[in-house]
Amino acid sequence: MGSTNFGNFEDFCRDSTLPVCNVLSNSHNQRGLWGGCELTGIPLKNGQHLGNLGSILLCGISIVLSVLLILKSERKRAAVGRREMQLFLIGFIIIEIAEIFSVGEFPLPSKVRIAFTGIHIGMIIATTWVLLMNAVVGFQLLDDGTPLSIGLIIVSAAILLIGTGYITLDTGFNWTSEFESSYRLPNRHIALYVLYQLVPLIFLVAFYVLEAILVLRVLGEVRPMIYLTGAAVLFALGQIFNYLISPYICNGTAGKIDGALFETLFTLLSVLMIWIFWSSITEDDWPTAVQGNYP
Repeated sequence: MGSTNFGNFEDFCRDSTLPVCNVLSNSHNQRGLWGGCELTGIPLKNGQHLGNLGSILLCGISIVLSVLLILKSERKRAAVGRREMQLFLIGFIIIEIAEIFSVGEFPLPSKVRIAFTGIHIGMIIATTWVLLMNAVVGFQLLDDGTPLSIGLIIVSAAILLIGTGYITLDTGFNWTSEFESSYRLPNRHIALYVLYQLVPLIFLVAFYVLEAILVLRVLGEVRPMIYLTGAAVLFALGQIFNYLISPYICNGTAGKIDGALFETLFTLLSVLMIWIFWSSITEDDWPTAVQGNYP
């Protein structure tokens, strides 16, 4: 990849609905001026429209299902990494709430959209980090569920959230002019490119590798790999729809929907598969002998 292309979001924002596009150069002029298919969605009054309604509804479904998984996780009292998995699901809930307003095409003031974009991108990095820590917890380097384990994960995730969120918001609101790369070279932003495009991918690949080692070499099992690999495939499908197939969907539906709907759907299915994977390698409850000693 050429040096002038690295960090350039021009083509991504032209073909896809990405939250990061809300803080780049074109979005400050008029949302949608990227040269690609314009997502019109459902017409509203005064020439406004509601786009990505399917994604918005799927985000709502994702929030409800994640809450149910958190409650179901609570019943698995002997499960390794129970609290850590719940932290991941909480992070996913916050991502979906932010996505409703950063990706959903509401007629919102630009400042409100930028604020939700900062939360959205920051939580993506923080939540994928929490997921990676779930894999690390499985090796029992620290006792899972302890204040030390939970505290380290929360503090490290908070640092990533605040740092990434600040860079995103500073870019969108231009507080300090420190992150003006999207103005000097339109729609090119090295920091956000690394944080939004590369860092979560690194965390996810590391999660898969560590969990594969845990399952195959430590636990000596194979079946859970079906769930883990299924989660990876589903997540990859969502990215393919969002980055590659999206313009064809948008043009084919006259701007009614685009790949963001399928990205949200496949990401939800991937999260569900991750939970099933985690559940398959953990105990549901304390053994009977232990229960007898502790009434």
